[in-house]
Amino acid sequence: MSPHVLILGGTAEARELAAALAARPGLRVTTSLAGRVTRPGALAGDVRVGGFGGAEGLADWLREQGVDALVDATHPFAEEITANAARAAGATGVRAVVLRRPGWRPGPEDRWHTVASLGEAADLLPGFGPRVFLTTGRMGLARFAHLADRHFVVRSVDPPEPPMPPHTEVLLARGPFTVTDELTLLREYLIDVLVTKDSGGQATAAKLTAARRLRLPVVMVARPPLPEGVSVATDVAQVLEWLRLDAP
Repeated sequence: MSPHVLILGGTAEARELAAALAARPGLRVTTSLAGRVTRPGALAGDVRVGGFGGAEGLADWLREQGVDALVDATHPFAEEITANAARAAGATGVRAVVLRRPGWRPGPEDRWHTVASLGEAADLLPGFGPRVFLTTGRMGLARFAHLADRHFVVRSVDPPEPPMPPHTEVLLARGPFTVTDELTLLREYLIDVLVTKDSGGQATAAKLTAARRLRLPVVMVARPPLPEGVSVATDVAQVLEWLRLDAP
């Protein structure tokens, strides 16, 4: 039976890894998507959509499908999925690695205010100007819903669902974005403060450069910690090496 690799996907790195693995003869690759994005791009190999039913459901699927290796390449803030993957791997003995791109780091000219959660980010906003550019995704807007004296410009791939702040403009867009794009947006909407998560990577980093150039404050939500003892890779090449597939 062909070796079977399960990728928990949803990121550009997951897509890149699936393409690299699908090109290997005699290797089966399945990418699992949570289904939160309505129009995911094409993926190489097999694709499944939807949850597993927690750590136990994932462990059952690993056994049933004869998975030999598990790569968690989900978003850095998919904390519950990552915890479930670690528990399922431990319960089944399946080799597992977390693929996480490096996080962003502030430079000397950046005006970052780092917080541990969306709730802490909301608590800081009354200390800044009233117009907020919010790029934390569509799932956590309820944390800001009580801020009736702020005007939010929210950018999301898919339309967000209530509750959300009463004064909200929604921009539906998918990166990558250029620095010119972001400078235009920040100026056009008269943004006073940017709120974002430490997603890392280049696809959405231009907003940080734009904020730096305009001397705007940035409220940065730090990543949740990874489960204790998990193996970590920072790029696809490291995952291929971990899988012992680095040679062509």
